Amino acid sequence: MSGNVKTLNYYNHAPAVPAQTVEAMMDAEARRSREAFSGDQQSVAKKRRAQKERAAVEIKAPSGISVLAVFGTILVVGLMILSILAQIHHNEAAIETARLSVEVRQLTETHRALSLAFESSINIREVERIARDELGMSRPDATQIITLSTPPRDRAFVVTPEYEYTQSGFFEFITSLFDYFRTD
Repeated sequence: MSGNVKTLNYYNHAPAVPAQTVEAMMDAEARRSREAFSGDQQSVAKKRRAQKERAAVEIKAPSGISVLAVFGTILVVGLMILSILAQIHHNEAAIETARLSVEVRQLTETHRALSLAFESSINIREVERIARDELGMSRPDATQIITLSTPPRDRAFVVTPEYEYTQSGFFEFITSLFDYFRTD
C-alpha cells in the first residue's frame, strides 16, 4: 500500500498535500492528535495551576474584619476600663469614709473629755465668792424671787407664709410634721 494518494483536506476541502504513504498520513494524524492531546493536557494543567493559585490566594488573603466586631471590642474594652475606674473610685471613697469615721470617734472622745474637764473646772463656791467680793453682788431676798411654772418641753416654730405646697413639697410637709412631733 504504498504510493501517492491524492486526498482532500478534510477541514476546508482543499486539495491536501500528497502524502508519501498511508503510514505517513497515519503518523501525521497521530502526531496531530498527540499535539492536540498534549495541548489539552497543558490547558487542563494550566487550569489546575490557576485554580490552585486562586485557592492559595483565597487562603492567604486576609479575611475581612467586621466593623461591628471592632466597634463591639472597643465598646467592651471601654466599659471594662470604666468599671475598673468606678471600682477604684469606690475603694477610695470607702477608705476616706473609714478615715473620717475614725476621726469622728476621736473628736467625740475629745469632746467628752473636754466637757468633763470644763464641768469639773467650775467651782460654784469660787464663782459665788467672786460675785460677792469682787462684783459686790448679794443673795436675793424672798421678795425678789419669782417662780415660773413651764411645761418641761416648750417649743415654738415660726411658719413662713411664702411656703408653697407642691408635689415634692408634700413629702417635705410630712417630714416637717414628724420633726415637729419628734421628742428629743
